[in-house]
Amino acid sequence: MVISKNTFYISPEEYLEGERVSPIKHEYRRGHVYAMTGAKKPHIIIASNLVRRLGNHLDNTDCLVLSSDIKVRLEEANCYYYPDVAVTCDERDTSTTEDFILYPSLVVEVLSPSTAAFDRGDKFADYQTSPSLQEYVLITQSEIKIECFRLNVEGNWVSQTYRQGDELELMSIDFRCPIAQVDQKVPGMVL
Repeated sequence: MVISKNTFYISPEEYLEGERVSPIKHEYRRGHVYAMTGAKKPHIIIASNLVRRLGNHLDNTDCLVLSSDIKVRLEEANCYYYPDVAVTCDERDTSTTEDFILYPSLVVEVLSPSTAAFDRGDKFADYQTSPSLQEYVLITQSEIKIECFRLNVEGNWVSQTYRQGDELELMSIDFRCPIAQVDQKVPGMVL
């Protein structure tokens, strides 16, 4: 969640150096650094449910399921973002100890009221510059709703919305589960 923006240019190298010692997380977008606030309990539960299920599904593969403590570097867009969940199966990511990845195949953002417009708009446009991204997923906290944007063979992003009773399908990693499992144990969520 964005709470403040610096007003002067910071290089990607300066950002990474500062981020390694900072007690709070910041996202980086074209020379500007944005402080992030902590997530609310529903947000954390949804992300944790998905990390656990995806991790179990990909346990015997070379893929990594990463939580919100890893940055995704988008070189063409000159950004570093902390998605709620990211999956990479690219050896260039899985074999390094860097504190960011470059080749996600799947990125998941759990929407907050203050970040939803940015996550749907400019952030999604930035993610579309990734040469490896196949799916971008937005999960709503206040209702049972997941939007999945998939890159089709023609190079277009196509949206599919999942609602209560549906089975979520993430084609990039051949994963399926009832949508209720993503929202399981979220306070106030009627499944």
